Amino acid sequence: MPRQKLINLALILTIITLTYNLAEGLISIFFGISEDTLVLLGFGVDSFVEMISAFGILHMVLRMRKSQAETPDSFEKNALRITRTAFFLLTAGLVAGVIINSVTQAKPETTMVGVIVPSASILTMWFLMRAKQSVGRKLNSTAVIADANCTKTCFYLSFILLASSLLYEFTGIGWVDSIGSLGIAWFAFTEGREAFEKARLENYSCVYEGNCH
Repeated sequence: MPRQKLINLALILTIITLTYNLAEGLISIFFGISEDTLVLLGFGVDSFVEMISAFGILHMVLRMRKSQAETPDSFEKNALRITRTAFFLLTAGLVAGVIINSVTQAKPETTMVGVIVPSASILTMWFLMRAKQSVGRKLNSTAVIADANCTKTCFYLSFILLASSLLYEFTGIGWVDSIGSLGIAWFAFTEGREAFEKARLENYSCVYEGNCH
């Protein structure tokens, strides 16, 4: 496939990712608040934080259509800095929420939406991840491969949400929601740390060394 068509495909995949994360985030936050489900709320906020990073990738792919350069410009680096801060705030918020829920012994009303949303996300993110990996390898593009690895992280987060939601539905034990929230908080912290490291780099070669999601 010609390089320009591969870049256009990468652009389409990025737009699909942004659109899906927007819908996923809105649904998760709405039901996370209405059903008092902290893990679902955290998952939804994470979707919006991922969108900030994805806008940086979108900007880079658009530049790739005009030139071969993948060196991050100021827009992409600023997107990573904002992403880093947002992930750290999400981590702190989730940990605080777990502490408050433990003290007040708050429990979710239901986690059924927490079963439906990640089930759809697992299928969607698996497709996007494999497609981005394929396009990234064919383009020999570290930026697209980095985006594929970010999608893989979303794939894993979906399993955390699904597992905690299913356990709560079957057991009714309130702390299961807290455990799931802490799992998402850990992923958010590691992603924030990696966004900090990426913002200092001149390229995305770290993905080849296994140091980036």
